[in-house]
Amino acid sequence: MSLRISRKILSSLGILALGAASLGMGQPAAAVDWAKVPAKKIMMMYPAQVSWDRLMTPGRHSGRNKWIAGKNCLACHGNIDEHPLGDSLVHGEKFIEPTPIEGKPGAVDAQVKVARDAENLYVRLEFDPLKQPDAGMDKDFETKVTMMLDDAGVPEMTRAGCWAACHDDVVSMPRGGNENTKYTFESRKVAESGGIAIKDAAELEKLKGEGKYLEYWQARLNPGKKAVAADGIVLEKRAENKDPAVKVDATQAKGIWTVTFTRKLAGSGGHKALVAGKTYTVGFAIHAGHTAKRFHYVSFERTLSIDTGSGDFVAMAN
Repeated sequence: MSLRISRKILSSLGILALGAASLGMGQPAAAVDWAKVPAKKIMMMYPAQVSWDRLMTPGRHSGRNKWIAGKNCLACHGNIDEHPLGDSLVHGEKFIEPTPIEGKPGAVDAQVKVARDAENLYVRLEFDPLKQPDAGMDKDFETKVTMMLDDAGVPEMTRAGCWAACHDDVVSMPRGGNENTKYTFESRKVAESGGIAIKDAAELEKLKGEGKYLEYWQARLNPGKKAVAADGIVLEKRAENKDPAVKVDATQAKGIWTVTFTRKLAGSGGHKALVAGKTYTVGFAIHAGHTAKRFHYVSFERTLSIDTGSGDFVAMAN
């Protein structure tokens, strides 16, 4: 009897061990040795109401002609102007920032790392949000971290990052109402009346099928609580997926947030396939101090590749 019990116990222990191993396999992010992954400092600035439309208005932006001639935003401003520009815009003149948030810092920096395994891409941001006044705009989340991704489907994103989706007529911008969210240029057309209109459903579906949209991931955060994941696309509007494919993990220690995004390499639906050797454009943004809409910090465009390439980030297995 004792031998039978021992065998049953051993068998049960074996099943438990197998179950524990299976649980471990279900959490591949733990397999990344982040100490071995190089970090890149990404500066994010407060943009106020400086939309793409404003930047491309003659006489409003000294770099307009350079951009038209082929120079990208990062080439002129990256790792140089984020802090001084953010500091000047966060409490800028009323035609640039009509509703400043008293005491808000002009820029936030993050250390960003990327890695992959056989199935997933991992993107990790570590940042100090600094001393943030409570803006009281987002009642649900203190901090939000967003990454936008493109695979050359939206040419403006390749050259201008997140500004490609920022327009004068979106919510909280100079000509914005209560409806328009971020959108791409190609989702619009000249209307019969001479104004600008959204393309019809068939045209939009064709654009989506051709990959001419932006993908975004977001981590919604409150200290001491589990992070909430969201993702979606930007085409004629920002459309959030009901069931996000991206997963997020976040911790905060001594004021420093560490946020990790996990997403399958394989593409499906509105999620772009992430394949070795291809170059992607990414942009990062942080809402801090219960802010919403345009009241965030945003980076200039960066590049990402899988395994090989000369991008700002190369995701490799470690």
